[in-house]
Amino acid sequence: MSSAIRHFLQFKDFSRADFDYLFERTLWIKRQFKAYQRYWPLADRTLVMIFEKASTRTRLSFEAGIQQLGGSAIYLNTRDSQLGRGEPVEDAAQVISRMSDLVMIRTFEQDIIERFAANSRVPVINGLTNEYHPCQIMADIFTYIEHRGPIQGKTVAWIGDSNNMCNTWLQAAEVLDFRVRVSTPPGYEVEPERAGLVGTAHFEQFADPMEAARGADIVTTDVWTSMGFEAENDERLKDFADWQVDGDMMRVAKPDSIFLHCLPAHRGEEVTGEVIDGPQSLVWDEAENRLHAQKALMEYLLLGRIES
Repeated sequence: MSSAIRHFLQFKDFSRADFDYLFERTLWIKRQFKAYQRYWPLADRTLVMIFEKASTRTRLSFEAGIQQLGGSAIYLNTRDSQLGRGEPVEDAAQVISRMSDLVMIRTFEQDIIERFAANSRVPVINGLTNEYHPCQIMADIFTYIEHRGPIQGKTVAWIGDSNNMCNTWLQAAEVLDFRVRVSTPPGYEVEPERAGLVGTAHFEQFADPMEAARGADIVTTDVWTSMGFEAENDERLKDFADWQVDGDMMRVAKPDSIFLHCLPAHRGEEVTGEVIDGPQSLVWDEAENRLHAQKALMEYLLLGRIES
């Protein structure tokens, strides 16, 4: 197994220089796509997509993305494969990585993807785990850069649950040098160790979500009940009632602030229709940018840096 293999298992696996390059490539690749220019650098390359958690945007963006780069995708659901029948992750990694060029996994515990990558001959991408969602945050940050310029020194307000999205925003702040203000209900606070943080210099916790949003450049949230926590839904609806992103909250953010949400969204719960369908919302660009950012990522993992 080559030591040159790079994986993207959490945001801090890459440096700021890596991301600067990836954001430039994302823009170039997106422009090619919009101009209907064929670009097939990954011809004859195969991506295996392993899903233990359901998905719309992750499957669509990876499957369409590899095809738009000239490659092909194979979808594996753990219900329909030996992984779901108790085959060790390590054994599955040995076999799958001998038959493909790239693997994307969407699963539960981060440990599963770490064990797979440790036994893989090809790059492995985290398509979402309970702990992290690095591809989504990469697309989110690209969306901000595309519309507003560099994110360095900016302020992100995270309103809601300290989930995998929140953890990844916090890692991104350390890598790319911006600040995250987190406001969660009592009992749902950030756990720096679980988030994989080096320190606490780039984030601050707020009891009051309005104070977290005040003067922010980005206001962002997620569903109150993530996959795997459905049994807690009724309790969470009560606990999070005061953590809805609404028009008043957006008005205390900067005048040119943007609203982001990884989707799917529950209008009337974590965000109002006024906000998600309003002029500050960039959620549809954000969703599309998963496609382009992941194309840049797959190209980088397989081919390294390319001069555009």
